Amino acid sequence: MSWFVTGTDTGVGKTQASVALLQALRARGRRCVGMKPVSAGGDEDVLALRAASSVSVSAELDNPYRLQAPVSPHIAAAREGVAIDVALLRERFAALQERADAVVVEGAGGFCVPLTDTLTGADLAATLQLPVILVVGLRLGCLNHAVLTQQAIAARGLKLAGWIANRIDPSMSEPDANIDFLRRRLAGPLLAEWPWQPAQFTLDRLPDA
Repeated sequence: MSWFVTGTDTGVGKTQASVALLQALRARGRRCVGMKPVSAGGDEDVLALRAASSVSVSAELDNPYRLQAPVSPHIAAAREGVAIDVALLRERFAALQERADAVVVEGAGGFCVPLTDTLTGADLAATLQLPVILVVGLRLGCLNHAVLTQQAIAARGLKLAGWIANRIDPSMSEPDANIDFLRRRLAGPLLAEWPWQPAQFTLDRLPDA
């Protein structure tokens, strides 16, 4: 039981979604662990995942590539002379699966963010063969981004296990109409609908396995 958490863009709430899922699994007695295969520009996301996990592991397993610059991973890796190896990421993910009932993998940026000149986050999700949870940041343009991301997920033979509507722009016009549209167009169930700056990020239901 594992999932790949992605978003319609960067900064839309992937970490909050990953933490909420880990907390829900932990509350149900599951041995769960978060994984951030590639991070760039800080370790706040990784620390949040670790705090929500019920299984403690080494940094080599839950955050194999920790890049310094807050830029696209392929640029940060090139600056630091780091070669991101998908085989290594697959190996570390398999090691986490041996230690936990569930692994929540948080991608970097949007689904097709480049990790190298030839490898994207979508390729990583396909390599791991994980169902995908999509966080939709509700702002102008999100409908196009959500539909295109769903198409990219399907093109790689992956399942959209569920999606989350996150109201990241309090001035957005017609957010409810946008959510209604996405209910009709996205294949997976709506797992949560978060208001602007909620007191707590929680899921209404667990995603499909």
